[in-house]
Amino acid sequence: MPVKNLGASELCLFIEPYGEDYWLKPGEALTVGPEAEGIDVWFDTYASRDCITVWLYEGGDPTKVVLDYVVVDADGTRLDCGHQRPPRLGDPDPV
Repeated sequence: MPVKNLGASELCLFIEPYGEDYWLKPGEALTVGPEAEGIDVWFDTYASRDCITVWLYEGGDPTKVVLDYVVVDADGTRLDCGHQRPPRLGDPDPV
């Protein structure tokens, strides 16, 4: 599932059930999908002002959450949780 930030500020892509976050700068696109090939994945998405939350389900069955997924950038590079996470206010040493 491709996700593109068409806004003017950072956008958080939040993947459940682990609560992993990936941050997109304006104009940036990421793709989220199952780690294993051949799985029929359905995506459940929830959008708010600066965040998109995604759940992956096998065959659309909400009892079959896909736990092994990947997030890649436009070049196909696999990204880690916290990708481009902005520093928190008052945090002198952001992680």
